[in-house]
Amino acid sequence: MDALLVVNAGSSSLKFQVFGIAGMDLTRQIRGKIDGIGTKPRLQATAADGSRLIDQTYDAKAVRDLPTAIAEARRWLLTLEGFKLRAVGHRVVHGGPDYVRPALIDAGVLDRLASYQDLAPLHQPNNLAPIRMAMEINPGVPQVACFDTAFHRGHAEHTDCYALPRAFYDEGVRRYGFHGLSYEYIAERLREVAPRAARGRVIVAHLGSGASMCALREGRSVESTMGFTALDGLPMGTRPGQLDPGVVLYLILQKGMKAQAVSDLLYHDAGLKGLSGLSNDMRDLLASDDPHAALAVAHFVYRCVLNAGMLTAALGGVDAFVFTAGVGENSAPIRARIVEGLAWLGAELDPAANEAGAMLISAAASRVAVHVLPTDEELMIARHTLALISAPNA
Repeated sequence: MDALLVVNAGSSSLKFQVFGIAGMDLTRQIRGKIDGIGTKPRLQATAADGSRLIDQTYDAKAVRDLPTAIAEARRWLLTLEGFKLRAVGHRVVHGGPDYVRPALIDAGVLDRLASYQDLAPLHQPNNLAPIRMAMEINPGVPQVACFDTAFHRGHAEHTDCYALPRAFYDEGVRRYGFHGLSYEYIAERLREVAPRAARGRVIVAHLGSGASMCALREGRSVESTMGFTALDGLPMGTRPGQLDPGVVLYLILQKGMKAQAVSDLLYHDAGLKGLSGLSNDMRDLLASDDPHAALAVAHFVYRCVLNAGMLTAALGGVDAFVFTAGVGENSAPIRARIVEGLAWLGAELDPAANEAGAMLISAAASRVAVHVLPTDEELMIARHTLALISAPNA
């Protein structure tokens, strides 16, 4: 069977999926991941029918970093029979000002993407590591980069610029937006399950360890809560979200912190983790009776509601609201609190549907339809990869 491999590499995990190809049709064959890299490594994979293919734990030293995790995943994938690998699709968080659509990777493209590492230090180096390894091991297999920024690149210039001298914009200092693969999938999924909403004004809340929101008009991004980097917008697991630049100046000039220390704080020790002092996991915070945990949750909900107001202004109103990603798909209490904060827009919750995790969780009388839709970034990457390698000039 001809197959595509999709790779989504993070700082402590490596997710991969295998899709069978029949013409332009894709069929998911395998879902797998290695998580706990460097601490409690575990390789898991399931077949299309849900049956377990492997569940193996490792000593922390055996899978100590992303390269060793990639090597271990590759070793296991090579034991599979019946698959002929046609291409590998990769999630790449930052495409910078140059890449507005998926790209076939060569050495020049890889060098260009590496130049954006300072814009996404948590993600970009990890996204590029499996690409380098794959290019060395299988140089004849096409590698395709699919960008989280590309979906937002059609914004009007006045919405994406900062009030800085023009030279900064020209060199790439502008609002990019992220989670684009997720938003693109949700836009397509809405056309199937709620076509009327898909043709209108929609706010999508991608709420997970990384969190953002996007305003869609007729399925196209018009505004996002994230900007130049993935630090902006909503508070996240370990990132602060919107922050007065003066705070960074204060940390450097008054507290004497070095740039790297400030970067570590903003990427690793802020957000829900920093505010609560307990955890970056929303489940832990909701289960805790510590007042700092309650403060972190309240702050997260408040900022979600506040940013929904901003996106509503960008759209000139809102017809539907969609929850997706880990927290959005699985946390009924967070969904309930956010929808309660959107009552001024006419959003009204159906509590029973929300608790059940239904696809439509708004009450019949709600003026804003509220949906819960699982995202599927890996399928989006597979579609882009197949389209690119199947193009006549590929």
